[in-house]
Amino acid sequence: MTRGLQAGRGDTIVSFPQRHSMKSLSVEEGDSDLVAEAPRKLFKIRYAGTDGHLRLASFLVQRRYSWRGYNVSIPSAIQTNRITLSAYDRDDVVATISIGLDSDSGLFVDALFTDELKSLREPNRRLCEFTRLAINEALRSKPVIAALFHTAYIYARRIRGCTDLVVEVNPRHVRFYERMLGFQPFGSVRADPRVQAPAALLHLDLRHAEAQIAKYGGNAEHAVRIRSLYPYFFSPREESGIELRLRTFD
Repeated sequence: MTRGLQAGRGDTIVSFPQRHSMKSLSVEEGDSDLVAEAPRKLFKIRYAGTDGHLRLASFLVQRRYSWRGYNVSIPSAIQTNRITLSAYDRDDVVATISIGLDSDSGLFVDALFTDELKSLREPNRRLCEFTRLAINEALRSKPVIAALFHTAYIYARRIRGCTDLVVEVNPRHVRFYERMLGFQPFGSVRADPRVQAPAALLHLDLRHAEAQIAKYGGNAEHAVRIRSLYPYFFSPREESGIELRLRTFD
């Protein structure tokens, strides 16, 4: 497969070699170009399907959120209607994200934005959220972060049939999500007492993501002229292989 993509074993969904640079700044804090090249490494996207793997992801979330001064409690047990994916450099979790599916119990973002979500809860639509995104402060690899987002998208869109994605972020991160993934603001900024910080709700029509992946996925050369993560996403052929692997965990 393209880029040396390899089939996963055990809890590994996909492994791929990427050049990356390391710096004491996470991707979420800025969007400057990579400043140095490091030797190629084999990264892996894994499904956190055991309490042990989920705890490893939670440790990164707690460390990164605590560093920002957020008061957040992260569960370390498997939850219904929610899965967690992690990017690994060898045995170290370098990034993680959770995908939550809408259900009778609602979503994490309902605590602040229930009224805004009403318009997305229609018979022909299915809502999901990405939460608990955490990135190691030394990781400066757009391809690795794109791989994590793309794998989460494949689960939400292609396996679970979701049509709309929402995320709750600190207002200072809004531009990153808008520019790099095509999210749009969806409601006013609120004070979130859970983390003692302001929160903004963003929405992404997954048809937009689907079109961007079809156009740019697997074509990293477009990243020179397009300020977006989509050129770093997997190609349509790779996406199909990852979907097959993800279905074994569903």
